[in-house]
Amino acid sequence: MKTDFNHCETIYWVFTQLCNDKCAHCYNSSGPQGTRMTDAECLSIISNLPDKIDKIILSGGEPLAEKKQLYLILDTLREKYGAEQKITLQTNGDLMTEKILDTLLEKGVKGISIASLDRFHKHAGAKLDSLKKLFDSRGMIDAMPYMTIGKKKNEIDPSWRTYSYFGANEEMWLGGNWARGRAMENDIWMKDPSHNFCAIQSGARNFLGGYTDVIQEVSIQLWALNPCCPGTKFPLGDMRKEKLADVLLRISKNKVFQVLNTGNPLKMGEHIGITEAQAIKDTEVLQNICSYCDLFFIKNLHPETLEPLTEQIEK
Repeated sequence: MKTDFNHCETIYWVFTQLCNDKCAHCYNSSGPQGTRMTDAECLSIISNLPDKIDKIILSGGEPLAEKKQLYLILDTLREKYGAEQKITLQTNGDLMTEKILDTLLEKGVKGISIASLDRFHKHAGAKLDSLKKLFDSRGMIDAMPYMTIGKKKNEIDPSWRTYSYFGANEEMWLGGNWARGRAMENDIWMKDPSHNFCAIQSGARNFLGGYTDVIQEVSIQLWALNPCCPGTKFPLGDMRKEKLADVLLRISKNKVFQVLNTGNPLKMGEHIGITEAQAIKDTEVLQNICSYCDLFFIKNLHPETLEPLTEQIEK
C-alpha cells in the first residue's frame, strides 16, 4: 500500500444528486429533488483534496443540472491545480449544448463521458450520434478505441480532449451498486452473490494503492469519502472537514480496509473471527456482495471510528 496519499490517481466526485431525469436504477436516488450541497461546502471539499491528482471525474446526479456550481468547481480546481489538470465530466448528455460545451472546454474540462447508453435512461443512447458530431466539431477525440475498463489499451496523447460513452449493464457497471437506492426500491438490483464488484475498477481494490491491475480511485459521494463508487455503509470521512490524505493514511492502518484494498470483502472479518466461509454463506443469502459489506459494517464496525465493536472483539 501507499504511505503518502497526497497524490491520488483518480478521484470520482458526485458533487450533486440533482438530475433532470429519474432513472429506475439510480444507485444514489438522483432526480429533480436530489440532494445538493452549498457552494461553500464544495469549496471546502476542494481545499481538502490532495496536492496532486492524476484525474478528477465530476459526476452526479447530472452535473449540468447544477451548472452554476459546476462552473465554480471547475474554476476553483483550475486555480488549485493549473490549466493542465485532467478533469472529466460524466453526464447523461441531455442538457449539453454547443455553448455549454465551449464553456466546459474553456474552463479546463479535458474529457466528456456520456453515461446514458442503456435501457434505463429516457433517451437510451439515441442522442449519441448528435453528441459525437458536436464533440467532433470541437476537435475532440473519440477515446473508446484506446480504452479498456480501468486501464489503457493504447496510449492517449495527454494533449487530446476526448469523449467516451457507456451505460449500465448487469455484467459490469453498476453490477454491485445496483443493490442501492432506486434500484433496490424498484427491485431491479443485481441478485448474483458471485459478482464481486469490489475487485474491478471503481470497486475498493487498490484504493489504498499497491496494485497495478486497476487504477487507484476513491469516491466522494457529495461529501462522504468512500473506497468505491457504491460506497461503504459508513463513509471513511467527511471531506468538508478533513484532508483526504489524512483520512486515507488513518484508514490504511485499519485491517478491514487493508483487506478491502485487495478487493475481497469476504475476508475482511477474519481478524475478528468471521471466516470467509461464513461470509460466503451470508452473501448467498443476501444475493449481493455489496449488501454483505453493508451487513458486515452494521454488525461489526463503529459507524464513526470504523473500528471493530467491543462486543465482537470479546466473542
